[in-house]
Amino acid sequence: MHPKLTPTAALLLTVPPLLWAGNAVVGRLVSDLVSPMTLNFLRWVLAFALLLPLAGNVLRPTSDLWPSWRRFLLLGLLSVGGYNALLYLALNTSTPINVTLVGSSTPVWMLLIGRVFFGVAISRRQLLGAALSIAGVMLVLCRGQLELLLQVRLVPGDLYVLMASAAWAYYSWMLAHPTTEPAGIRSDWSAFLLAQMAFGLAWAGLFAGGEWALTDARIHWGWPLAAALAFISVGPGLMAYRAWGAGVARAGPAAAGFFSNLTPLFTAVLSSAFLGEIPRLYHVLAFSLIVGGIMVSSRR
Repeated sequence: MHPKLTPTAALLLTVPPLLWAGNAVVGRLVSDLVSPMTLNFLRWVLAFALLLPLAGNVLRPTSDLWPSWRRFLLLGLLSVGGYNALLYLALNTSTPINVTLVGSSTPVWMLLIGRVFFGVAISRRQLLGAALSIAGVMLVLCRGQLELLLQVRLVPGDLYVLMASAAWAYYSWMLAHPTTEPAGIRSDWSAFLLAQMAFGLAWAGLFAGGEWALTDARIHWGWPLAAALAFISVGPGLMAYRAWGAGVARAGPAAAGFFSNLTPLFTAVLSSAFLGEIPRLYHVLAFSLIVGGIMVSSRR
């Protein structure tokens, strides 16, 4: 089964990488103002409050949500609670360009998880594309110095992003795989997203609480932080999740995974404009390999 990649699906899958790039840049800009787990929790509290008037009925005691609470608990962990928290944590020790380039391993995780957990076969072209994507990721991990691969020197941020990418890949397959989710909730994007947020907020709150209990957590209120929270809640939060879910439904998770590789391109442009971080030669070479992986894997 090969879902069709229509112009509408392509547009839907292009919007999230642009917003995720902005998320990475803004997350880096406010990293000195707020701890990563706390930022993630506050972001989703605001997004939850904004979405509540549209789909609050899904949280009523009589809602069809509660018989499926285990599934939504997992969806919330993989996306709202886990993926985003790991991304902000990575930005404390790595740059937005590196974070999003390493995150380009998502298509590889998509193929592996689809094969292992959902029984979807992997074609030779997809394997070649995955190999090119891996080469691009490894080029970033070694900072353009191939001899460093022998020393396996990874900064913590790189590892956090790899974990986040695996979580997002499994989450995307769960979105596309037939389930017993209530039809009334799945067919309403706002109810479906709010159901995930409800459980994801519990995870995010737990992680934020642990951060304040075990580390030197920080938060400095002011207009810069408020503006950042407004953007990452509405853009990378509500809009990106809505577009990604709709795009995955139309094109399938394997094809959608390769669109996530647009994020480094957008991030490089935004980082140069707002952070003064000029991409290095190895970033260009890595992105070329990743784009090559997209082209090879998308051909039939």
